[in-house]
Amino acid sequence: MTESGPTTDAGSPAVDFDRDPSTYRHWQLEIDSENPAVAYVRLDVDEEGGLVDGYELKMNSYDLGVDIELYDITQRLRFTHPGVRAVVLTSARDRNFCAGANIRMLAGSPHPWKVNFCKFTNETRNGIEDATEHSGQTWVAALNGTAAGGGYEMALACETILLIDDNSSTVALPEVPLLGVLPGTGGLTRVTDKRRVRKDRADVFATKSEGFGGKQAVDWRLVDEVIPKRRWDETVRERAADAARASTRLPGGAGIELPPLQRTETGEGITYPHVRASFDRAAGLVEITIDGPDGGAPSSMEQVHELGADFWPLAVTRELDDLILRLRSNELELGTWVIRTRGDVGNALAVETFLEEHSSSDWLASEIRHYVKRTLKRLDVTSRSLIALIEPGSCFAGALLELALACDRQYMLDGPFDDSTDDTGDTDDTDGTAGSGQEEARIVLTAANFGTFPMGNGVTRLGSRFHGDDDHVAKLRQEAGRRIEAREALELGLVTDAPDDIDWDDEVRIMLEERASLSPDALTGMEANHRFVGPETMESRIFSRLTAWQNWIFVRPNASGPEGALRKYGTGRRADFDRRRV
Repeated sequence: MTESGPTTDAGSPAVDFDRDPSTYRHWQLEIDSENPAVAYVRLDVDEEGGLVDGYELKMNSYDLGVDIELYDITQRLRFTHPGVRAVVLTSARDRNFCAGANIRMLAGSPHPWKVNFCKFTNETRNGIEDATEHSGQTWVAALNGTAAGGGYEMALACETILLIDDNSSTVALPEVPLLGVLPGTGGLTRVTDKRRVRKDRADVFATKSEGFGGKQAVDWRLVDEVIPKRRWDETVRERAADAARASTRLPGGAGIELPPLQRTETGEGITYPHVRASFDRAAGLVEITIDGPDGGAPSSMEQVHELGADFWPLAVTRELDDLILRLRSNELELGTWVIRTRGDVGNALAVETFLEEHSSSDWLASEIRHYVKRTLKRLDVTSRSLIALIEPGSCFAGALLELALACDRQYMLDGPFDDSTDDTGDTDDTDGTAGSGQEEARIVLTAANFGTFPMGNGVTRLGSRFHGDDDHVAKLRQEAGRRIEAREALELGLVTDAPDDIDWDDEVRIMLEERASLSPDALTGMEANHRFVGPETMESRIFSRLTAWQNWIFVRPNASGPEGALRKYGTGRRADFDRRRV
């Protein structure tokens, strides 16, 4: 079965990210009946279940479709199974954990497909680590067979790696010697930064295609423990139970269901209940509008649990997450995203304050905030020009202000629209709610802007914006909680420009036209460098350094050319390398 339906402008199939357990073809999710605090996630890839035609998923290898299911599993474990405190990642097949990304898929895919595949896979691995670090769901890799390439990289995302000692199973990163590319989903970085493998040993490991097993894998810190086959099942259960007992998972009652999203797609855009995207293909842009909450804070967390996936912060985050993924994979020529919000600032602040008050005592409140954080990070690493337009009726406050701060530029209207009608056609309702033409645009800083939603480099978006100027960030912290109008926002450095109503349309139009005239490749490199300033973390290195090099290597003939290693893999012939170093 292959992906059907419309194709992208690059000729690849349009990707659908909707999954649920009833549709899984490649994974098994099981809650341990004897110990419900432990879940088992088993990989069992359907060889005929590739997302597109042209390859078979042999040896438990994976493509984007396999990873979309894994992402769905990570989300459901956090929201639907809050009682799970340890997750065992293993294979349903003896002597074979995972052979990594499917080579035929990589060799035959267009460059944008490969890039988006690696990016999404990296984000899913980071989500596994986030669940371990922040949600008390500790992932344990139980490698009951060889884990090669992306299979080992999947294991590296787990807190603990167990390897069966059967005289044949190994861990390996064979991409450099066999394929002429890099371990592209974090392997090089996690081996040194997370596993603390010495860099000379990491060099040996990454150039030894067969990898290591047994005692040497433990001695080199590539795995934590090798377990004899006769004691495998028993020991894995013990290690999972230990991880569950050590969990810091918050209480909060039963889980919530994540029903299919309500979404309408046409050639002109995508619409959800709280998020709308309108395409302007001629201009190469998409206008995204996010609606704030209809009302204020709920009365209690009990009400939030009853609302479940309908609770506004969770609902709007699911929609935005889905939209980012669909635009990123399916709309390659919409290179500029214009982001707006609509709603009442007071309502947005009330809901945010409520979540903050309960995030340290209730698992659902905590999970929602972490999901917002992960979705903002997905926006940070998206290779599109991001422009925020802050107008009357906007509700860029706190967490929603992070959307604007994630953008490459922010434009804020100074004063009201002079005709008492904003760009959506809503007339003045004088109370400052969505659609008010006379109410001036305002933004509000809150505690959420100073550490709740860090970027992948561990720095806040304000900290990145004012890198090296901690005094200014401290000054901004004193401004938290009050409504800031355009002129002051400009003076505080919170927006790029603040045109008045006379200049607004022309300024925005000219800026967008200029952006569309520039090289998309140059913009991608420029934006990625500007967004991640200052220190590096393991996560930011994976995206800003490793991913950038892999993207370049993917288009080089040594990897993807007719005589390149990806093309020659499995033919019995060696690649013909251009030996010049560039």
